[in-house]
This record gives sequence, C-alpha cells and structure tokens, in this order.
Amino acid sequence: MDIADVTMVDVLRAVADPIRLRIVQVLADGRPHGKCGEHWDFGVHKSTMTHHFRILREAGLTHTVVSGRTHTIELRRSELDARFPGLIDALTAG
Repeated sequence: MDIADVTMVDVLRAVADPIRLRIVQVLADGRPHGKCGEHWDFGVHKSTMTHHFRILREAGLTHTVVSGRTHTIELRRSELDARFPGLIDALTAG
C-alpha cells in the first residue's frame, strides 16, 4: 500500500484494539520481528495474532519482509512519521 493511501482514520481504527496498539509499541523499536516469538505472548491464539497482524498491514502501519523461509514484520516508521508527524511517538509513549 502506498503511504499516500494511508488515512488517519484507518490508522486510529487499527490501533484502537489494545493488542494491536501493543504490537505497534513493540515494533516501534525499529527492528524487524518474526511473527512468532515470546514478544507476542498476549494470551491469544496464533490465528488471532494473524488477524491482528493483517489488520495492521491493511491499515498501512506495517509491512512484511520475506527472506527465504523467514517472514518478519516491521513498522513503517519513517513513512508514517513523514505522513503523520508525532503520531507514532504519541502511540508509543506510555
């Protein structure tokens, strides 16, 4: 998705869920994260996490990087900061 197509309404709707907001907070460290691992232990099923990752991707907040058999998820931080200055900082503060 082109960053110009990302709307504030879609971003805010995506992070309105506490689990998705926490995912964004984890991804804000700037490192790619695998879709499986201890940092995603939110007490929900894998299929539920897959749903949350999809919502974030479709809202334009994240993208998936495929390298061979490895899939990682990254926050589109620099693009989002340029489009919505201060938004990610506000979401990750606190």
